[in-house]
Amino acid sequence: MGSITTRKRKDGHNSYRARVRVMREGTVYHETKTFDRRPAATAWIKKREKELARPGALEELNASDPPLSKAIERYTEEAVKDIGRTKAQVLRTITTYPIADLPCSTIKAKDIIEFLQSLPGQPQTVGNYASHLASIFAIARPMWDFRLDDREMRDAITVARRMGIISRSAQRNRRPTLDELDRLLAHFIDRRQRTPQAMPMHKVIVFALFSTRRQAEITRLTWDDFQKEHKRILVRDMKHPGEKLGNDTWVDLPEEAIRVIDSMRKSKAEIFPYSPDAITTNFTRACKLLGIEDLHFHDLRHEGISRLFEMGWNIPHVAAVSGHRSWVSLKRYTHIRETGDKYANWPGMQVAIDRA
Repeated sequence: MGSITTRKRKDGHNSYRARVRVMREGTVYHETKTFDRRPAATAWIKKREKELARPGALEELNASDPPLSKAIERYTEEAVKDIGRTKAQVLRTITTYPIADLPCSTIKAKDIIEFLQSLPGQPQTVGNYASHLASIFAIARPMWDFRLDDREMRDAITVARRMGIISRSAQRNRRPTLDELDRLLAHFIDRRQRTPQAMPMHKVIVFALFSTRRQAEITRLTWDDFQKEHKRILVRDMKHPGEKLGNDTWVDLPEEAIRVIDSMRKSKAEIFPYSPDAITTNFTRACKLLGIEDLHFHDLRHEGISRLFEMGWNIPHVAAVSGHRSWVSLKRYTHIRETGDKYANWPGMQVAIDRA
């Protein structure tokens, strides 16, 4: 089935984008071409539909030039590294858009830009889609000989960024107040008393705050990797821009974080034998129930790093705890003035440790 879309060019003249879409026994093929005159676009549609109606024509095209959805499918199936839940969800969503049905060789920068423009959400969110889609374009041709042109993707990102369609994620500066933390701890301690088998979220929160660890990293910490005498622990598969697996890093542990570990039971190999999703879900639900707005679990890491700078620590000292390999990321904290440790006499610390 063919269709024609009229577009106004910058010079005031119209262009006509012809689109052919054929589906046969679950196999879909899309092809587009732009013309200066509508009759030419109409004639091309009739010609291509007739050619594609030939027995075996569609199968031959898909075998030599599969749709983008096939490239995404192979990427998610064959990637050795864990691509992450968020990226996997984004790629699945892309396969529901018309661009996923286009043959790899036909996808141009304008197709990618039109796809990005059709996405809901803020430019930061759309930017994530562009980033994850770019990873498909980067490897499809050299790895599988799929004819995705990485230059088209780069051109699309350049245009989308300059037009404001995509942008980088804004840095969060939300920090919890002592009152908010006290309310959260009281909530989870009360839940633990009523349901002893519930996750000790009060301990997880306090540990995240003082260790500056991410939720996924917390759940991977093991007793075997904990060296109390050296006040450090091995964080396996620490988040890194280039590598997610095998990026094992020793980090220093502040005394408060060690006290939380000492209060945990040695029931399994992991110190905190829970899932990152469970931690996030529990934290988000509690904030909603308590009326605490715009606070994420990851903000505890930001708070913990800010605290260390407020205590007068320098960048190398903080990096030894946070695990930052590049100090550039920590420069955003250098405006923080030394004000001491606001948690020095915080009752919540002892409350979290005392509650089994």
